Amino acid sequence: MITFLIIIAGIIVTGFLAYAIVNYIPRKLHWIISIILIALAAFLIYKINYEIQKPVQFNKAKKVKYAKVIKNLKIIRDAEVAHKKVTGRYTADGEGLIKFIDTAKFALTQTKNVPKTIHLGGGITKEIEERVVDTIGYEPVKTLFTGRDYKNMLQIPGTDQKFKIEVGEIEKVAGIKAPVFEVKVDKALILKGMDKNLIAQEREAIGGEEIRGEFIKIGSLEEVSEDGNWPPFYDKADKQNNE
Repeated sequence: MITFLIIIAGIIVTGFLAYAIVNYIPRKLHWIISIILIALAAFLIYKINYEIQKPVQFNKAKKVKYAKVIKNLKIIRDAEVAHKKVTGRYTADGEGLIKFIDTAKFALTQTKNVPKTIHLGGGITKEIEERVVDTIGYEPVKTLFTGRDYKNMLQIPGTDQKFKIEVGEIEKVAGIKAPVFEVKVDKALILKGMDKNLIAQEREAIGGEEIRGEFIKIGSLEEVSEDGNWPPFYDKADKQNNE
């Protein structure tokens, strides 16, 4: 707003000087006024270009910051999914989750059909196949995080703060509850130090190619979800690495 007022004031002053040259300033002083006008014009061009480029540069810097945050959120999500697979629940203990990655193991199972004879009575029998699940080995959870900086996954990039993991339960159907988790961070914290007006606009984003709302988050405490609230743009690198 202040910059906009400066531009308006500059335009008014330029117009006033131009009028003064024509009507009041002696011809021999026109060169001085001309230099002032050129300087004002250069200043106005700079300010206008700056105002045009400011949101462009903001969006570029914003996406870089967001990508780093989302990278850590994805690691936390994958760790929570692994924890639930092994223990049947999510955890709010971030440091414990790191230890879990270092020490826990997945059970490797094999499902096979085993012949079984059942007695129907009166000397009558029937041959059926029964599905049996056998544990054939174990795989360290840590192998899923090879090349990923899970040791620092709780750190909110660009800040001195850490992510807070929230867990809970919701009722999917009558009498049946499902575990849920959520990790979120306010955009204002990530963008701290940047233009306050643009940050305020960013926190009101409604979606599309932008991250909707005030927070970047993964998971939900209101529905069963392990997804993030960002657009597909931020997942392109993962897809390319998997191809």
